[in-house]
Amino acid sequence: MTVVSMSQGELSRYDTLQRVERGDLRIDDAAMVLGLGRRQVFRLLDRMRAVGAEGLVSQKRGRPSNRRYSDAFRDRVIVLMREHYAGFGPTLAREYLDERHGIRVASETLRQMMIAAGLWQDREARRPRPYQPRYRRDCRGELVQVDGSKHWWFEDRGPQCTLLVYIDDATSELMHLEMVESESTFSYMRATRTYIERHGKPVALYSDKHSAFRNNNATADGDGMTHLGRALHALNVEIICANSPQAKGRVERANATLQDRLVKAMRLEGISSIEQANAFLPSYMARHNHRFAKPAFDPRDLHRPLAPHENIEAEMVWREERTVTASLTLHYNKAMFILEPNRVSSALARKRVQICEYPDGRIEIRHEGNALPYRVFDKMRQVNQAAIVDNKHLDAALEMARMIQQTTPHHRKRNNSEPSRSSQSFSMFAATTTSTAAKVDGRTLCKPKLNRGPRLSDEEIVARGFAEYAPSSISS
Repeated sequence: MTVVSMSQGELSRYDTLQRVERGDLRIDDAAMVLGLGRRQVFRLLDRMRAVGAEGLVSQKRGRPSNRRYSDAFRDRVIVLMREHYAGFGPTLAREYLDERHGIRVASETLRQMMIAAGLWQDREARRPRPYQPRYRRDCRGELVQVDGSKHWWFEDRGPQCTLLVYIDDATSELMHLEMVESESTFSYMRATRTYIERHGKPVALYSDKHSAFRNNNATADGDGMTHLGRALHALNVEIICANSPQAKGRVERANATLQDRLVKAMRLEGISSIEQANAFLPSYMARHNHRFAKPAFDPRDLHRPLAPHENIEAEMVWREERTVTASLTLHYNKAMFILEPNRVSSALARKRVQICEYPDGRIEIRHEGNALPYRVFDKMRQVNQAAIVDNKHLDAALEMARMIQQTTPHHRKRNNSEPSRSSQSFSMFAATTTSTAAKVDGRTLCKPKLNRGPRLSDEEIVARGFAEYAPSSISS
């Protein structure tokens, strides 16, 4: 059985010719119905009698148009598009092809050429991906969405800062708000600790791919966890990272609401600093939750209290390992830590210890849960050895010292992998207030450049009594 694909007009033509064949319709009437001449109707009848219904299908179907551009012309246009107009739209590319290459082609024709060559996508393919809304979680504390919103929260009354937002997915309840200088690991550690001490441990935190939650450059050398991720793993709290901002839309919409309502509320209260904002946020959260929070589908609260063996203060730290030298010293962030000799530290030579830096700036050196006493020798704060300068060069030495003092030394920079400490109340690694300048080259200081004078002629050299140095006398 053969299946013939026919258009609606071809089916109508076939039905009309069948009526002519049965004698129900005259040739003149069929020609008038089909809009054809008598001779064409006879041709179609002959083709239908010889081949059948397939003979009425247009012979041009599946064949290129007679007005189609040649393959050589299309290849030339595509080559020009790839070499000179990558990323151009069809309308703009058409203008440049006409102006610079003398190629005239319609925008729609060029669009079809570009789509066939993979240089353009039609409107359907460029349509943004649809994000289907999902149902809320059933219980409070099952999933808590976390995000940091950087904004001018104090408008022109204070600096730009970041608001850390913790919102429950089941109820849209603001669980914790904290204003910080920047979105950093220590900021999230302090805010998460406050959240857990107030509400308990949630089942999971739902965040973006911020470096505090996800190690985006994980290698095979480590466990691939961030410092915050390691702390939450020890407390049995899961971290889930969203693949797009739309996936954590509940906290994103909350940020938009807070950027409108919270800014105006702090304006009415005259709040202009982070300390004043953090004191005001609990009362604002209560008012916000009364207005926007929803009841959960399941009344159970899945927040869990801290277990007796869990020490949240000891876990919420920036932790790195170092090897103790034979002289009971170790190095961290360009500072030398000298362990006080005692029964425990004397046995740690060539062994690994943990350096724990707290969000408030304190530093502990631990081994098997024991804190070791130490003292610090900061290599970036050492005093240079006094120089011995001859009396004849004292002026030059003083001038060089003055110029060096006006320029920040180039070596005062900690390790690149150090954490951001802008939110710490105290830190021995606090950044200096002076701006970092370029490296000072002492060889260029106090050395004025000598300008070369004009070259003397042979007569002037002889006149000055240096005839033996004249080129003419040397050559003779």
